[in-house]
Amino acid sequence: MRKHFSLVILVLLLGSSRAFSQQNPQNDAFTFGEELNFEVSYGWLNLADAKLQINKKPHTQNNRPHYKIDVYGKTKGAATIFGKVNDNWGTYLDTTDIYPSLSYRHIEEGKYRKHEKVYFDQVNYTALVELFEKDNKTLKSVKEYKLVSKVQDIVSGFYYLRTLDLEKLKPGDIVFIPGFFDKERYNIKLIYEGTESLETEIGEKDTYIFSPEVPKNKLFRGDYPVKVWVTQDQNKIPVKIKANLFLGSLNFDIVNAKGLRNN
Repeated sequence: MRKHFSLVILVLLLGSSRAFSQQNPQNDAFTFGEELNFEVSYGWLNLADAKLQINKKPHTQNNRPHYKIDVYGKTKGAATIFGKVNDNWGTYLDTTDIYPSLSYRHIEEGKYRKHEKVYFDQVNYTALVELFEKDNKTLKSVKEYKLVSKVQDIVSGFYYLRTLDLEKLKPGDIVFIPGFFDKERYNIKLIYEGTESLETEIGEKDTYIFSPEVPKNKLFRGDYPVKVWVTQDQNKIPVKIKANLFLGSLNFDIVNAKGLRNN
């Protein structure tokens, strides 16, 4: 179950971050201090808490103001029997063009550890990857990768999605965005399925529904096993994510939302 939880979080973030065609974004959807909290469940079992958080103040990278954004995933209660998970993905997202300058991962899953930083040069199209030892202090390796365009990372792409004009999409539309993750460039499509009214812990919400294309594997069931519900209001926040596994389904349901830009 620990492996399932980790892989689903990864695919959900990648699916979201690979989805939308590039354009000049105008961010009217999110701001400093936003916090979204989710409960992760598998059937009757509450597996974990997940949080998406934007720092309250801008952070400077390359002499430009950035959003510092963190995504946390942590198992709780009886779920820790299957293996403790305490993960943190993060990004420094330029407030002007909504592209990342720095991303990082701190992965703690059972005895497994991975600590990584990626520095993006969005002008010269390079990504410098620093990998650290388990102590997260000793530098293990440094390698530069060539890119062919600007890219999003695993976290930043989801926030980029929220800056786009989703009203123009029609059911069946497919759009793409280039990204970089785990030493590779990627392009995966996300399909727009339409709209649905959904009852949530923060009230009834009209939502857009998206399904990221997921490569066939032994974890998921069906051709498009993951669905993401995003509010149709100006905030465009995710309120539910469902992943159909070969045995049952994994659900991310929003429990509260704080510091939203638009009330």
